[in-house]
Amino acid sequence: MLMKTHKSRLDALRKELRAQALDGFVIPISDEHMSEYVGAYAQRLAWLTGFGGSAASVVVLTDETRDPAAAIFVDGRYTLQVRDQVDGDLYTYENVPETSPAKWLSEQAGKGARIGFDPWLHGKRWASAAHDQLAKAGAELVAVSANPVDAIWADQPAPSDAAAIIHDERFAGQSSAAKRAQIADWLKDRQLDAAIVSALDSIAWLFNIRGSDIDRTPVTLSFAIIHADARADLFITPGKVSADLRAHLGDDVRIAPRQDFETALSRFAEKRVGVDPDSNVQAIFTALEQANATLVEASDPCILPKATKNAAEQQGHRDAQARDGAAVCRFLHWLSVEGPSGTVTEMSASDRLHQFRRDTGDLRDLSFDTISGSGPNGAIVHYRVTDETSRVLEPGSVYLVDSGGQYPDGTTDITRTVWIGTPEETDGAPPDEVKDRYTRVLKGNIALAQAVFPADTRGSQLDVLARQFLWDAGLDYAHGTGHGVGSFLSVHEGPQRIAKPSRINTGAEPDLQPGMILSNEPGYYKAGEYGIRIENLQLVEKRDIAGAEGEFLGFETLTLVPIDRTLVNFDQLTPGELAWWNAYHARVLDVIGPQLDGEALAWLKTQCAPVS
Repeated sequence: MLMKTHKSRLDALRKELRAQALDGFVIPISDEHMSEYVGAYAQRLAWLTGFGGSAASVVVLTDETRDPAAAIFVDGRYTLQVRDQVDGDLYTYENVPETSPAKWLSEQAGKGARIGFDPWLHGKRWASAAHDQLAKAGAELVAVSANPVDAIWADQPAPSDAAAIIHDERFAGQSSAAKRAQIADWLKDRQLDAAIVSALDSIAWLFNIRGSDIDRTPVTLSFAIIHADARADLFITPGKVSADLRAHLGDDVRIAPRQDFETALSRFAEKRVGVDPDSNVQAIFTALEQANATLVEASDPCILPKATKNAAEQQGHRDAQARDGAAVCRFLHWLSVEGPSGTVTEMSASDRLHQFRRDTGDLRDLSFDTISGSGPNGAIVHYRVTDETSRVLEPGSVYLVDSGGQYPDGTTDITRTVWIGTPEETDGAPPDEVKDRYTRVLKGNIALAQAVFPADTRGSQLDVLARQFLWDAGLDYAHGTGHGVGSFLSVHEGPQRIAKPSRINTGAEPDLQPGMILSNEPGYYKAGEYGIRIENLQLVEKRDIAGAEGEFLGFETLTLVPIDRTLVNFDQLTPGELAWWNAYHARVLDVIGPQLDGEALAWLKTQCAPVS
């Protein structure tokens, strides 16, 4: 039935494209803010294809006689998932970065083809590169004024009208006025009159506001313009703004309806305006160019100060991690009791973990949809369990759970991979191969956690530390090692990352700075059998080294949950790695122990007992 539905939707889209005199159309997972996670109203690609991941693009050609006539583009995280969710008779599967929509179109569309794109859903760099590549093939990239998917999506949800809320300064650590003054100085230093801020987490950070317009990310739909005099314009649906929020924003923040944003851009004639091509869509650039503004491409002025957490935000993260760690420990203890029974499913485990987090009393939302994967589903990097795919956690199998919570004082993200034992506990030991792979992943995690590096180091320079032990065995994983994490904001926050240089625009990659929070999550995935990932969050901090020539940095590990010792081959660990293991688990027991009691506390003590 679903395959038939997606076929009819694809047919309807082709009909609409012909009505708009287009030969093809590009559909990304994006919104007007270039968000990673988008609201229900912007889930165009999912509605059209059935794909449930967070990163993909689709190209549809109107000429159905072409082979292929449509394609979906995903990276290594989704190569398995896309085949499970998207009909291969309708779309070919294409891998990024080996190819791209523009490259595919230049080879498939044909001379004279008019390929449409929505300028409110694509960035300037993408539009410029696609325009040039298509032009070389004799095709044309055409900006549409009305998205053709919206024209055929009869029951498309409206954007959320949920109220924006105040983010308490005790968690933010700095007033909005102080942040605006800081940005104003940044603008003056660059002789800019204003900067456009459209990334939702940047707007949330700048004004100390949060919202619930996008599941799992506490932001509110809005645009902002910050001026060199520290005043600002906030474009937001008026019904979202309460009297208390208006008072919180103060007189120096002018509030206007969200739909007035594009008109406001026309008022910048002869003004120097900073616009970040990585977070502002092509339509914003077009509107400013048509207004005869002087565009200066510059990074979002909020992005680095947002990424570099102040003392209050750092302490908030520690508090949130301690609370979240206790919830995850209660879950893992429950799983150790119930898992061997063969009655727990991926779905019921995910629901139980969610409940343990709710029981803290402080959970506002999950930070992303829990990845709860047993056996072969664990090998799907960004697997999302459904009623149809949910497997039983079979005794004598590997279970991977990647999850996180949104709390007012911090955002968490943790992955633990555990062995589901057998009731007899005599014939259910993990296979040697699984223990070897798990231990190599663990060694990589420890190596990155222990890294000490000069202050001018980028995350891409550290990535090899986490992969080296897998590489020794001819193994690797097809995702980054670490991403930035926000403070009660996006669980995936830039610009800091730890990944292979080929996966990063290294020209825009910043040096790691004290206060940045990143994940540490090496993994290994054997398709059709099991997946392994161990993830902790860590804070970049200064390292005092006697005799050091220059400033050096290291990491404070924030996540505090035992690592499953059943899967570790301790003979593969060095004395230094064993020392890290024991010190880490002693700290887990010290922080989490006082929050547990009874059988859960006894379980924790066993899990944290020193290894000699």
